[in-house]
Amino acid sequence: MLKSNFPFTAVVGQSPVKLALTLLAIDPAIGGVLVSGPRGSAKSTLARSLADLNIANLSQLVTLPLGASEEMVTGTIDLQKVLGEQQVTFAPGLLSKAHKGLLYVDEVNLLPDALVDLLLDAAASGVNHIERDGISHQHEAEFTLMGTMNPDEGDLRPQLLDRFGFGVALENTYSAHERVEIVRRRQDFDANPEAFLADYAKPQEALRTRIQKAQVQLSLIKASDEMRLQIAQRCVAAQVDGVRGDLVWLRAAQANAALRQGDNVTLVDIDAVEELVLMHRRNETATPSPPNTPNDKPTQKPPPFERPSQSKPKTEHHKREEDWGEMAPTQQTTGQLRHIAQSKNTPKAIPNLTASAGKGIQGRGNSRAARQWSKRINWFSSLIAGRNKTNAVDLRYRRQRGADPVMHLVLLDTSASTLNGDGQSQAKGLVAGMAHHAYLARQQLVLLGFGNDQVSELYSQGRAPKAMAPLLNTFGAGGGTPLKQAIVHASAFATRLVRRNPATRIINTIITDGRVQQDLSGLKLHGESVLVDIEQGQVKRGRGQHIAHALNAQYLTLSQARLV
Repeated sequence: MLKSNFPFTAVVGQSPVKLALTLLAIDPAIGGVLVSGPRGSAKSTLARSLADLNIANLSQLVTLPLGASEEMVTGTIDLQKVLGEQQVTFAPGLLSKAHKGLLYVDEVNLLPDALVDLLLDAAASGVNHIERDGISHQHEAEFTLMGTMNPDEGDLRPQLLDRFGFGVALENTYSAHERVEIVRRRQDFDANPEAFLADYAKPQEALRTRIQKAQVQLSLIKASDEMRLQIAQRCVAAQVDGVRGDLVWLRAAQANAALRQGDNVTLVDIDAVEELVLMHRRNETATPSPPNTPNDKPTQKPPPFERPSQSKPKTEHHKREEDWGEMAPTQQTTGQLRHIAQSKNTPKAIPNLTASAGKGIQGRGNSRAARQWSKRINWFSSLIAGRNKTNAVDLRYRRQRGADPVMHLVLLDTSASTLNGDGQSQAKGLVAGMAHHAYLARQQLVLLGFGNDQVSELYSQGRAPKAMAPLLNTFGAGGGTPLKQAIVHASAFATRLVRRNPATRIINTIITDGRVQQDLSGLKLHGESVLVDIEQGQVKRGRGQHIAHALNAQYLTLSQARLV
């Protein structure tokens, strides 16, 4: 017997995501919703309860599990047909089942890249193409994508992020009275689901009727050029890339007008859906949209899915730990581009950015043939190969489809001591060169800055490395050198990354002048590590080598880096 879902109208609070889901039910062409929030904020509950409303085009819910294979998602050969009737027949996958329905992905930011690529292809074309296992097949795959994620566990690829029409950032900040009511309703539901559902039957039916009326009204909604211009101006002010945001905003405003049974889109409708549309599209440096009336005061809007600050109030103990006191951040412009490369004076091989591009570490032997094959069985080829054999196992494997992902974790010293000479300028040039080569090799790069007694994520996962160059000149240096905290932060980030995809190759690059007195014993970084010493001046402390030894990292000076 299937377990009942908690009713939509019984969920306490969370008005933004409720509005987003209601508008999606009215017009699925809006393009889905991404719900970001901490654990225990009713993300999954609201997703599953939406299908129970039995709204046209969203009446079925198909869940895509994180452990799903490509065959499960796209479909593959029907082994039973092949074995029993010697016929190659297509067995539909999750994309086929989700056609004209809701495809739900919990923890979508942890989805393997291969599955993300499949979703992107299907979402863009509305058609699922299968070319594998001796099958050439295609079918319609028009679905509404709903994803939930916890931003503390990693970011989402920007290509997939933009495919979501709405973005909602939930906050798990319930009042004491709300918490009491949530617990009470949950206990009542668990104790007697049938009685609880009966109590909310009328509110559920009222919402269903309201949505159905809005679906009928939607085709009658008109939008004037004045309202279209209002949307366009706000998208320009938010520095939204492309025009998908404009289209989604207009559709959402029309759906909101239909929900209130209006005839035309008004500023009320545009305002109601603004944050849903811009939450994940607004540029982090964008200024807030202008107020509607002269009396309104603009408020600074948060960047999309911003994580809580990792910095903590400084204590006297922290201040004594550092060599340098506080000072206002000072900028140096980016110098000549450099990147780490092999050097004749280097005692052992270091991870070159361009080395193994497109290969990664396969872990399947050193021979060329061994690296070309994966451990995934090609069932169709295996069945054909063994058709004329008796009592024999002749398994055939698939070719390695792509490279194991490579992640560069760059820890950049942004303390005051790097301002000596052109240390900060040289460091920025080194990072810019690394970002350029990472982009060419289709590798990922995350930049962590440590200075001013705090660790900051200057460039996050999911953003293309090629976009880093303009960013480098926007931040300066100052204050102390919290290298220990940066290493702990990087280690935790790498742990989450490897948990998501164990095949990920991690290359840590620490760029510092070594002027720190922190005890680094016991600290460890995942993967391969390189320390680039950028210490300037005639009198050098030479701490870089000691830090590299403590972290089991390769040691390089700037002179051992070469110009691009």
